[in-house]
Amino acid sequence: MAVLPPIRSRLIRWPALRRLLGKAIASPASGNASHRVIHDYFHHKALAQGYTLSHSQQRVIDCMAQHATTLLGASAKNLPGLYLYGAVGRGKSWLLDGFFQAIPLAQKQRLHFHEFFAQLHQGMFSHRDQPDPLANTLDELLLDCRVLCFDEFHVHDIGDAMLITRLFKALFRRGILLLVTSNYPPEGLLPNPLYHARFKPVIDLINTRMQVLEVGGPHDYRSQARTHTQQVFTQGRYVWPATQAQRQALNLPESALPLALPVGTRHLPARYCEGRAVGFTFSDLCDHPTAVMDYLELCRRFDHWVIDELPSLNDCSIAAQQRFINLIDVLYDQDKHLVLLGQRSLRESLDGDAIDLARTRSRLGQLVEVRELV
Repeated sequence: MAVLPPIRSRLIRWPALRRLLGKAIASPASGNASHRVIHDYFHHKALAQGYTLSHSQQRVIDCMAQHATTLLGASAKNLPGLYLYGAVGRGKSWLLDGFFQAIPLAQKQRLHFHEFFAQLHQGMFSHRDQPDPLANTLDELLLDCRVLCFDEFHVHDIGDAMLITRLFKALFRRGILLLVTSNYPPEGLLPNPLYHARFKPVIDLINTRMQVLEVGGPHDYRSQARTHTQQVFTQGRYVWPATQAQRQALNLPESALPLALPVGTRHLPARYCEGRAVGFTFSDLCDHPTAVMDYLELCRRFDHWVIDELPSLNDCSIAAQQRFINLIDVLYDQDKHLVLLGQRSLRESLDGDAIDLARTRSRLGQLVEVRELV
């Protein structure tokens, strides 16, 4: 069982802040230094990106600074976790990334929840003959981790919900500081009324063992991404109505006969595969029973993705919509380059009923929408 892949760190660009981080790492017991590192990091980061921090973001930063002081001090036991929720684009992931980068501690991991959960399933299967497969898997995945950051936490499957209860209890027993972002307050997780009551133990655990803070504000910061950040989706495109001229300009193969692409123990249909580039239709990936683990394996092999024939999601099943949401989550978090093609405008195409589509609309909104390629 392989350990989690190394975290992709974004370089801190401000020399003065790097010096301050170095001092805090050299003397981690200094609570004031740790508190100052967190505040100074976010101040410089917001200034460099042209952001004005909202009141709720300032409150979260204050809380994070206090957590850093306690974590690096003498009384770091039983430190409550932090659960951040709010509408898409309000800066939850930005805050989580900032804390992860700024905390002067080496024993930390920052992961998309999809990725971690996929590896958790794989590890528990590998250790299924052991007395405690979950504990064995966490030993391998987390090693000596003291800070664990989960981005985009959400639950739609009751089977996953039962495992999450065990996972969170195990993390808290290990004394790991857990930070989580979600679009939903704890009470809004697993909204399906058939299962929600069975998920209540997790909700109670979150409310008891974590500080729950809403990240609000009037602005969707992702809408400013083209100006202030380098997220890879800002380099991607949404092309419609996908004419022959547009396809030629994109150098797409004229013949798109499906090929069988090996993924794990089975094969998925694909339109082409060349080097680190791969092409699919929406149906190839979303109308078939694909899963997050499939997307993660494909991301390890391909950096440039073309997804063709995006339909109106309103015409698709909820299952297909949810697969598309999961796919975009994975591509976004794995920093993959995406070209998406459809017949209608992006806004029309993304009109559907799945619960998490607001997040997908926000993320795909970073694509450059092109009606005529020049």
